[in-house]
Amino acid sequence: MDAISSFAARYARSREEEMSIDEYLAECKRDPMAYATAAQRMLAAIGEPEMVDTRNDPRMSRLFANKVIKRYPAFAEFYGMEDAIEQVVSFFRHAAQGLEERKQILYLLGPVGGGKSSIAERLKHLMQKVPFYALKGSPVNESPLGLFDALEDGPVLEEQFGIPRRYLQRVLSPWAVKRLDEFGGDIRQFRVVKRYPSILKQVGIAKTEPGDENNQDISSLVGKVDIRKLETFAQDDTDAYSYSGGLCLANQGLLEFVEMFKAPIKVLHPLLTATQEGNYKGTEGFGAIPFDGVVLAHSNESEWKAFRNNKNNEAFLDRIYIVKVPYCLRVSEETRIYEKLIRESSLGNAVCAPGTLKMMAQFAILTRLKEPENSSILSKMQVYDGESLKDTDPRAKSYQEYRDYAGVDEGMTGISTRFAFKILSKVFNFDSAEVAANPVHLMYVLEQQIEREQFPAELETKYTGYIKEFLSPRYAEFIGKEIQTAYLESYSEYGQNIFDRYVTYADYWIQDNEYRDTDTGEVFDRGALNAELEKIEKPAGIANPKDFRNEIVNFVLRARANNQGKNPSWTSYEKLRLVIEKKMFSNTEELLPVISFNAKASAEEARKHEDFVTRMVNKGYTPKQVRLLCEWYLRVRKSS
Repeated sequence: MDAISSFAARYARSREEEMSIDEYLAECKRDPMAYATAAQRMLAAIGEPEMVDTRNDPRMSRLFANKVIKRYPAFAEFYGMEDAIEQVVSFFRHAAQGLEERKQILYLLGPVGGGKSSIAERLKHLMQKVPFYALKGSPVNESPLGLFDALEDGPVLEEQFGIPRRYLQRVLSPWAVKRLDEFGGDIRQFRVVKRYPSILKQVGIAKTEPGDENNQDISSLVGKVDIRKLETFAQDDTDAYSYSGGLCLANQGLLEFVEMFKAPIKVLHPLLTATQEGNYKGTEGFGAIPFDGVVLAHSNESEWKAFRNNKNNEAFLDRIYIVKVPYCLRVSEETRIYEKLIRESSLGNAVCAPGTLKMMAQFAILTRLKEPENSSILSKMQVYDGESLKDTDPRAKSYQEYRDYAGVDEGMTGISTRFAFKILSKVFNFDSAEVAANPVHLMYVLEQQIEREQFPAELETKYTGYIKEFLSPRYAEFIGKEIQTAYLESYSEYGQNIFDRYVTYADYWIQDNEYRDTDTGEVFDRGALNAELEKIEKPAGIANPKDFRNEIVNFVLRARANNQGKNPSWTSYEKLRLVIEKKMFSNTEELLPVISFNAKASAEEARKHEDFVTRMVNKGYTPKQVRLLCEWYLRVRKSS
């Protein structure tokens, strides 16, 4: 199907369907969603969660204490926000059950660039998926069930159509009251329309923003008189009224109130009656206007604190359901956020050197974490990402211990994802010759930006300290490994020779036999074998050589049985591979001829260098980056 046909089909699906009151009631009997509240429809749009048993994944089990967690496909790309999403869904679940939440305002509280607006946008998008039913012509999209009385008609409707009485607690709008008089009380003259909420058409979905404090009034929420109609109608006639307020447009849907607490308190009063009583007063003297929707508000913490500390706002505070939306605190999830943002931009095809996004994520997370007690903030960052540090840092605490000490406000400060993405944008465009990103440029751009932002002196020192103390040394280790493995691939034969020799020497040493080299005729007694083995073991700091040798020989003997009597590859046993690498690189001078970009002494050396660069490019670097990163690595190695 092409794009135009797809649009036509989508448009046809969302067209209004008209029916009589009788047909509507029959539909209610067939499908309970015909009389569902906005919260129920939102819950249906969100859909069922995927249950994830975290016991099956060591990383997840450390983060979620082996619990079964819920993941909602509708929020699949909201990385690291499981808690906030679950609270939002809980709000709709409770409101759909008719609990206290149905009378409350859903309020997203969090720092700038933390994802509040993204959640709001996703909820508005989801609201469009499930249709609602309204009286045809009603300027406030009111439910046809407002025509019926809960006490008198409730038992009949429940018995005949299965509509529970709680769905009849709605008032009739002034517009419908006037139509009812015109129809002489014959409700069959009303028609019902099935409509899909629409952001574009402002049907069942609306957005309100705070205006000027001095002249903003409640009309932005409740509407006002349309002066053009006063020639025809009296001022208090419902047909002279313009139902253009947010509450009018968002009935049976979702009203988003952006930066709610920047609005004057007098403007917010209609929200109280709309959420608590299901109706509100317009600016004129006619009856109340119904509201059966969800109010979603969001603002930053500073506005919330100022509002909360004002004693005059207590009635309001009791009617707010707060969901904290902190910054992401997991490096791997933060990295996925950057990947998503880059994918959605024209940088999607640009080369991003391995480790760049991870470094940006590490810096961002470090700025958001609360300093732990008697432990390194770097270890805390790793534990928050689900890593196990019991072998590398005995002082590291468990995930829950760190969380308990940090308190509920962790993640509400630090640099935003938006700030981080702006940094990455500069890094990608740092080199005028190629659009690409690498960690060395990232560290430079970060330092420059920290200086420009004019943070308080203490914070500036802390942030630059993160780069110099944590990011730079860790990256030197990472790029060193990248360079060495690319170099190693050209020396795999050399590695295999060391492996084979080590296994042979260890085998003879364990058996306490002399070894005669078949090529040279040289004889090695037990002492000589030990000396040769130590040459390989010492650079790696093997603490217990005897056990290590036994372990390796046993592994090789088992492997030979499945490999037609041949030794396995030198990279097949991780522990020995690391030992051999350490031996090969105990002297950096061996690397220099291959990785440096100086003129080569021989054709063989030039070929090895070209092979090395090709392998680095295959790992995800540009040739220009290979040169830059090798030079940086050699410079750092020399100075350390």
